[in-house]
Amino acid sequence: MIIKSLELSNFRNYNFLNMEFDSGTNILYGDNAQGKTNILEAIFVSATTKSHKSCKDKDIVNFKEEEAHIRTYLEKEGVETRVDMHLRKNKSKGIAIDGTRLKKATELLGILNVIFFSPEDLSIIKNGPSERRRFVDMELCQLDNFYLYNLNHYNKIVNQRNKLLKDLYLNPSLRETLNIWDMQLVSFGSKIIERRIKFVNQLNEIIYDIHKNLSGGKEHLEIVYEPEVTMDEYEKKLFYNQERDIKLKMTTVGPHRDDFSFMVTKLDENGEKLEEPIDIRKFGSQGQQRTAALSLKLSEIELVKRITKDTPVLLLDDVLSELDSNRQNYLLNSIGDIQTIITCTGLDEFINNRFQINRVYKVTNGSVELKS
Repeated sequence: MIIKSLELSNFRNYNFLNMEFDSGTNILYGDNAQGKTNILEAIFVSATTKSHKSCKDKDIVNFKEEEAHIRTYLEKEGVETRVDMHLRKNKSKGIAIDGTRLKKATELLGILNVIFFSPEDLSIIKNGPSERRRFVDMELCQLDNFYLYNLNHYNKIVNQRNKLLKDLYLNPSLRETLNIWDMQLVSFGSKIIERRIKFVNQLNEIIYDIHKNLSGGKEHLEIVYEPEVTMDEYEKKLFYNQERDIKLKMTTVGPHRDDFSFMVTKLDENGEKLEEPIDIRKFGSQGQQRTAALSLKLSEIELVKRITKDTPVLLLDDVLSELDSNRQNYLLNSIGDIQTIITCTGLDEFINNRFQINRVYKVTNGSVELKS
């Protein structure tokens, strides 16, 4: 899958934009705050229906306008697909594929798989658990419609149960309905836990070699899933915590409170373990955390390839300036066979790395100029 072209109207600081992309490496360069990231954001919205910044539609429509449009032309095995997105400040978005309107926004997921890598992702290891859950959910929702279905229903039930917990204060007779919500939570939540276990196992199969190579053979990285509750204990623990939930007026048990840890083991020159694994969320250096985050993203690329039998589009948002030369080289050498769109403030890092560049654009205050 590749993106052939992108058209924007009243999106962020773009009144109108029409640009084409090469199937290889595309560079968008220019000073900060000119609109480079906005182009990547538009592509991400076209793939996932949401901004990578977790902002609302009204925030990405040009502040002088009431609505914006994104039109993305995709190509896979010679077949072209058009994704149209109509964003409105005060209404839900409209989405169409080749002119046919989608009934639900979630029907778009899986049409275009993208991987977004920004400097903020380098902190995914040390940030709070919500960041790690968001990473897992975002990828699984693109890859697995069944997971998306279960997650959407689970989140709705958690919200409805939380509302009930608050209503119980004024109307205790509603208590008998709590078990009904609990049964549904267990049903959908257990499926989420099961899929997350499989996802982490799939990532670990890939990340082992990537991280070992990235660390120069000095480290072994393993992702450990830390479910808040196991499938076997879910129903029992949910019932046991009912009184606590009523007091706190919130649901304290379930996969919406899961976390993931990153365990690093140091290796000797023969690949033998030198010491016990450490949790680099808590005890790792910044360098270890960044290397693990890069390994995670590169593993994500490979996993998408294996599951979809296709290549994702890689969006790199000024991430090279945050990496040392060794990590830059490894990243750039790993993306040769997929379409990549990279933002940066200058071209020096690519010239220094002797990196193959297929198309270069200069972005200046909401206008884009093709340079080569």
